[in-house]
Amino acid sequence: MLAERMQRLGTETAFEVLARARELEAQGQDIVHLEIGEPDFDTPANIVEAAIRALREGDTHYGPAAGKPEFRRVIAEFISRDRGIAVGPENVVVTPGGKPIMTFVMTALVNAGDEVIYPNPGFPIYESVINFLGARAVPLPLREERDFSFDVDELRSLVTDRTRLLIINSPQNPTGGVIPAADLDAIAELCVERDIWVLSDEIYSKILYDGRHESIATRPGMLERTIILDGHSKTYAMTGWRLGYGVMPATLAAAVAKLQTNVTSCTASFVQTAGMEALTGPQDAVTAMVAEFRRRRDLLVDGLNAIPGISCRRPQGAFYVFPNVTGLGRSSREIEQLLLNEYGVAALSGTAFGAHGEGYLRFSYANSQEAIRKALERVARLADDLRS
Repeated sequence: MLAERMQRLGTETAFEVLARARELEAQGQDIVHLEIGEPDFDTPANIVEAAIRALREGDTHYGPAAGKPEFRRVIAEFISRDRGIAVGPENVVVTPGGKPIMTFVMTALVNAGDEVIYPNPGFPIYESVINFLGARAVPLPLREERDFSFDVDELRSLVTDRTRLLIINSPQNPTGGVIPAADLDAIAELCVERDIWVLSDEIYSKILYDGRHESIATRPGMLERTIILDGHSKTYAMTGWRLGYGVMPATLAAAVAKLQTNVTSCTASFVQTAGMEALTGPQDAVTAMVAEFRRRRDLLVDGLNAIPGISCRRPQGAFYVFPNVTGLGRSSREIEQLLLNEYGVAALSGTAFGAHGEGYLRFSYANSQEAIRKALERVARLADDLRS
């Protein structure tokens, strides 16, 4: 019999849908993969070469729990320059992917019974970790009419004396929404007034189509109460390398490093060396990737909006669209299943990201334009069949 806490632990539906899609492919069915949230580009060659050199030079041993000092310094310099804040190596913890930052930070800050406000629809691991820790998960609805940002007044109404942490994600998964600068100002004022920590998931900060990424950490009073979550998986197409980091007040960083010592020991040394090259080397591959994502976004959004029964906002960042499919007259889950099993398109029900995702689907456009066109043809056929 498993421990009771395991019943409170969620999962990522994307991997379940991917597994089912692979089963269908093994049976000979042609599947267009728009379900998984990872760039379909290869890791840039200069990063791969840096890792190979590191391996050949014996960079294969344990390192400090918080990360190599030289890598933490590079990250601190990058964040200071990129976000316009003053942080040092003592504020940085390097982890195997971004999820440990979510788990370690919440473990260090949140007691059982505390309340954590999180975006819904949102990355499902937020709610999973909150529940696992015995805290109370308080969903903050993202509104389509606000381009999938949230109403700050609605946020204010959810805050109580038990609110310990607010999670925000901009650009956002699954919607591609971006929190407006004025809303960041208002959120910061609220968090300072009510003494609330903020976990700011900025993993898609470089996959932005207009303007410049803004972090809530730049607002008055927020540097000492914000944890920036970032990493290399999305920006540098390094999902399988497992390389993330958090930037936070030094006292919290020390606690997070202690948790890492207990759980993973450290992040792979040669991977950190590759990560340094990613941040300090040429960025032309990132620029080219984002330009291609923009073309795919426009192709997919325009194609979906041409299908009766479907409407789709044009996302400002990340590589997802979140179309409204209520006009098809079926639940999100039913449409997900029909698309995969009968039409050969792997997508995710909006409810994979929380109850407020009902009526929507998530398509990842981390696939070729040719594949997206094929998917659009199949989605249009599904819509026609449901109307007939």
